[in-house]
Amino acid sequence: MDFREKRLGLNEAVFREVNERIEGLARVFRWRNSESLDLVCECRNATCIQRIEIPRAEYEAVRAKDTHFALYPGHADPEIERVISTHKGYEVVAKEGPAAEVARDLSPRS
Repeated sequence: MDFREKRLGLNEAVFREVNERIEGLARVFRWRNSESLDLVCECRNATCIQRIEIPRAEYEAVRAKDTHFALYPGHADPEIERVISTHKGYEVVAKEGPAAEVARDLSPRS
């Protein structure tokens, strides 16, 4: 596996883990499913500070697949992912190749 692609996949996995914890807190505090979550962009850039607002149910739909991530618009990297849907304030991407393998291996829901 290409080291660069693996590192990019690891960066994204860290951001996904942060968002998983935010979503978990939403469950603990019993926020309604219709409420939006204020999450961090799950892009490859380890220094990204962009925030995305996504309805909780939509985040659950993104997380239903280990290779899908929610990114701030324009943050997709065509070398390792493709945009599969665009929404107000965020895009959903699917990892491909070695980055997808890393995403599957490190998915907290697998």
